[in-house]
Amino acid sequence: MKAFSRALIAAAVLATAASAHAQVAGTQTLGVSVQQSQALLQGWSAKKSILGKPVYNDSNEKIGSIFDLVIAPDGSLSAAVISTGGFLGVGSHNVAVPIQAFDLKNGNFYLPGATKDALKATPAFEYSKVDKPKKPQKIQSAQ
Repeated sequence: MKAFSRALIAAAVLATAASAHAQVAGTQTLGVSVQQSQALLQGWSAKKSILGKPVYNDSNEKIGSIFDLVIAPDGSLSAAVISTGGFLGVGSHNVAVPIQAFDLKNGNFYLPGATKDALKATPAFEYSKVDKPKKPQKIQSAQ
């Protein structure tokens, strides 16, 4: 009987492992429509494709790099924060630039008409003083 129950448990474990699948972006049902799911597959990863990437001007000179992205209250992408100057984040000057001002050519970000000096002369971008949301707390179950 013990051998039979061990074999039954082993079979159940193997069946569960065989049916488990890796989560693939855009293939899981997360309460989104097929069209929204397809749009996710065509989108960019901010971390992998945008943040830290260089920004060039018309003369193909590097004038800074994308430091952050600003999301408007309606959920649209409104601005990119460009970091110029400095070394390893020390002494850098951050400037917010509207997304519409950028051009994308061959996978590179361009800011037409911009120079390092013009960006440094622009007032520095400061984050708003919005209170941080409270740290999530574990909900105690009612007993």
